[in-house]
Amino acid sequence: MSDRIDAAITALNAKLNGAALDGTAKFVVRGDGVILVDSDGARTGDAASDVTLTADGDVFEAIVMGDLDPASAFMTGKLDIDGDMGLALQLAGALS
Repeated sequence: MSDRIDAAITALNAKLNGAALDGTAKFVVRGDGVILVDSDGARTGDAASDVTLTADGDVFEAIVMGDLDPASAFMTGKLDIDGDMGLALQLAGALS
């Protein structure tokens, strides 16, 4: 697991702070690894999910750190979303 993934898991868990998500989301960070996020928090893993968000490491890091709005990343093609768009929006709201 990369340092970027470790830092992202810590940041995601702090931002989510027990937020109840309506499913399971998977972040695929190209070149770094995979993070699962659900109502139990963020952790490494590559299990089935309701939505998969894929980005390169720099984009993912900017989203998690609050420097890049997930909707803007999606609209500009920097973030790919496959699956439950409602869950993706719920997660984006929790990250803001």
